[in-house]
Amino acid sequence: MPGPPPPTDLGHADDRTLAGRAADGDTSAFEHLVRRYSPMMRAYATRLLPSNNEVDDVVQEAFITAWEKLATLEDCGAVRSWMMKIVSHKSMDRIRAHKKETQLDDDELPAPESASPSGITQENSQLEALSMALSELPAPQRRCWVMKELGQFSYEEMADELELPVSTVRGLLARARMNLIPRMEAWK
Repeated sequence: MPGPPPPTDLGHADDRTLAGRAADGDTSAFEHLVRRYSPMMRAYATRLLPSNNEVDDVVQEAFITAWEKLATLEDCGAVRSWMMKIVSHKSMDRIRAHKKETQLDDDELPAPESASPSGITQENSQLEALSMALSELPAPQRRCWVMKELGQFSYEEMADELELPVSTVRGLLARARMNLIPRMEAWK
């Protein structure tokens, strides 16, 4: 009778290994995936959602869905983009449920502990300016910008997620960047 798999250092395991083990029910492997991608998913959801109050709930819902459906993931090596897609869908579902546009609120973002008071003030001002500029973008441009700059999606992953041709995604991202440049000119 075979015993449990030999212990390994899951902290250094690649996504494919962690996702494969998690799909087989290994909660420790899934915990490592959660630790690895939680910050990225939170940052992504923060930019998508109109209020920071719901970010943790959306990310938690995304992880629950990922755990429940991990066995259906065909390519375990694509777990990062798959989980980012889930948080994107959960965020969009939440936005649709509210059916109202509100300005992003970055007042609750923690400041870096090592920052000086003037550095914290400047960083908060930059974040506020970026949030304001992003909120003024058309939704498709904002979503492309957030996926590329915060989610670090490839153009192909973005096209797949948005169900658009890669050329359209590139155009939306280029327009988003062009629209952000004049709004962020003061922060060069």
